[in-house]
Amino acid sequence: MNRQYLDMLEDSLIKKNSVLDEIKRLNDEQKTCLQGDDIQLDVFDKYIEQKADYIDELETLDQGFETLYSQVAEELSNNREAYAEKIRSMQKLIREITDKSVAIQAQETRNRDLINAYLGKRRTEIKEGRRNSRAALNYYKVQSNTTYTESTFMDSKQ
Repeated sequence: MNRQYLDMLEDSLIKKNSVLDEIKRLNDEQKTCLQGDDIQLDVFDKYIEQKADYIDELETLDQGFETLYSQVAEELSNNREAYAEKIRSMQKLIREITDKSVAIQAQETRNRDLINAYLGKRRTEIKEGRRNSRAALNYYKVQSNTTYTESTFMDSKQ
């Protein structure tokens, strides 16, 4: 087996690790964006788009890794001693990737809760605004439909 295949597998894992770091960074940026009083949804959406690009890159890396690994899996398992150092290196990278994936899932859950809280608050504000507008409109209608009558206690003779 050509050592280049192993190097390519390792490079793929290193790139995946790097992409996960970027996703974690974007999640932190989203959290910061969501914690302020003045949430800018356009900035939040920009982060989502950037993460989507990174996720596409992860899928491409995963497909390439799987394709390449399927070609060398038998040789690796038959000659573990010859490739022990490279295998340990890749196992370490895989553990890091797994840990980062779990941390990213936790970040995503926290950010989802933050955005849901924000949207719930906005819905309440909108309902309250509608209720106040309706009350004001009803008051205006009632006032405009009443006819002015002189007080019965006023003496109309002078």
